[in-house]
Amino acid sequence: ITLEIPVDKIRDVIGPGGKTIRKIIDETGVAIDIEDDGRVYIASTDGEGGKKALEMVERYVKDVEVGTTYMGKVKRIMNFGAFVEILPGKEGLVHISQLDRKRVNKVEDVVKVGDDVPVKVIEIDRQGRINLSRKEALPPEKESGE
Repeated sequence: ITLEIPVDKIRDVIGPGGKTIRKIIDETGVAIDIEDDGRVYIASTDGEGGKKALEMVERYVKDVEVGTTYMGKVKRIMNFGAFVEILPGKEGLVHISQLDRKRVNKVEDVVKVGDDVPVKVIEIDRQGRINLSRKEALPPEKESGE
């Protein structure tokens, strides 16, 4: 399998000290070769491993887009919100005011570390910080028959 990735994304696929690319290889059993021009060659003995490796590489090069909803994993909890990883190595903050439709007193009342949560990207600020909302990613509320 051959694909091309932006040259500036090569280091995202390789990861610090080769950690990311080793993880892909270990989880899928493929051989991966990345050229300096962004061409990625994936060699696999079974089609399933090759397909999974391709999907993993694509996830690492994908950019976060405002307005997109992701299924993320809660990584850290602070008193002002929760940090959620939405793509490998890409974390954003769900401020406490964006956790739920009703008022939240404690972040832990709504989410815990390790939870998978739907989140919507509401802003990427000038410093590149990703602001997320769980509230906006929740399914629409049912109208109560009052």
